[in-house]
Amino acid sequence: MRIALATALALGLATGVAAQSQPSAAPAITAIKAGRLIADPRTGTGAPALILVEAGRIKAVLPADSPIPAGATLVDLSTATVLPGLIDSHVHLTGDPDDKFWQATIDTTEYQSLVGAKNALLTAKAGFTTVRDLGSARLSAFALRDAINKGFVPGPRILAAGNAISIIGGHGDVTGFRPEVVAALSEGNTCTGPVQCAERVREMSRRGADVIKITATGGVLSQQARGLGAHFTPEEMTSIVDTARSLGLKVAAHAHGDDGIRAASAAGVASIEHGTYLTPETAKVMKANGTWMVPTLAALTGLSERIGKGIYTPVVEAKARQALELWGKQVQASRAAGVKIAYGTDAGVFEHGRNAEELALLVEKGGMTPRAALVSATTGAAELLGLSDEIGTIAPGKSADIIAVNGDPLGDPRALLKMRFVMAAGRTIPLD
Repeated sequence: MRIALATALALGLATGVAAQSQPSAAPAITAIKAGRLIADPRTGTGAPALILVEAGRIKAVLPADSPIPAGATLVDLSTATVLPGLIDSHVHLTGDPDDKFWQATIDTTEYQSLVGAKNALLTAKAGFTTVRDLGSARLSAFALRDAINKGFVPGPRILAAGNAISIIGGHGDVTGFRPEVVAALSEGNTCTGPVQCAERVREMSRRGADVIKITATGGVLSQQARGLGAHFTPEEMTSIVDTARSLGLKVAAHAHGDDGIRAASAAGVASIEHGTYLTPETAKVMKANGTWMVPTLAALTGLSERIGKGIYTPVVEAKARQALELWGKQVQASRAAGVKIAYGTDAGVFEHGRNAEELALLVEKGGMTPRAALVSATTGAAELLGLSDEIGTIAPGKSADIIAVNGDPLGDPRALLKMRFVMAAGRTIPLD
């Protein structure tokens, strides 16, 4: 008995030693044959290439006739145009466009997180491998972000703001209900005065925010008829920006009215979201302050498709009609002043998965070239998000965010409306 036990122990120890001494398996390599590679949309014209992906990163970009490593998984895109994954700087993944304004009274955080998972997959399938979620209830976008990062659910990389910081009764606050319902639904995201506004920024940081979102003006879809003018005082906005900067966070400012755009830019926000009533004079202020414009023209597509159908309240519909009269004017004013433009759609105001429609709108409504529109959705947005070292181009060492389409997106932005292949952080997204 003792001999048998000793033999078993010896065999077990020997097996363990042998197992430990064996080299670990090399990471799997994916080899992508690109018929036309636009590695950097700012300058690339496209040539055949071989891209090697390993452990979620781009290992090498080689001439097309380079040998494929032994054991590599081959993805043959030799008849397609390959380019960096697209970036949407303004989405709302945990909501859908036809949700009623009172939906917050019945939707749980758990439900919103599942809605977000559905929409994250739709967004990734559309070729968007990074998004900035600028407004979601409670902790839903943070939960979704973390689940995607861990590979639990498929979707794009998410930079999440959580709740937008708002004035009491402003766009971003709970409105349109009885006082006791407002109290029950409040998420503690409103502030009055510089001290309290600084507190809100710190609280959002504590929750896990990657970026701070403020509503610097009224909003089109909020249940208020008090216009789209400035909301925060200059002192309040300066406090928000300074506090965020001390925590290493940028501030994105929802702003429609020109006075609110000017005040937010002067306070030092990183970007203006929407910018509907931007004037040439305020565009010069943005240029001087290095403020980006995220125009979200596709949001107006959503509005135009829903006006007159009983979806919006009369208050909202009136504001939507006013905004539609200025469709694309902020892009024109920004371009004339030399303001940098980053791609953002406001997906959630229209259906998720239609994000690429913004490209054609930037060309047709804003007067941009197809290349400039594509740059706004790649290297431009990557710069705004502070992720230029990680995404925006296809280069060794960067995240393997790679898409492929038929056609030429440098000549026709609509070529990006249908994806042929999507890889997000090295994970292939199923398109069927």
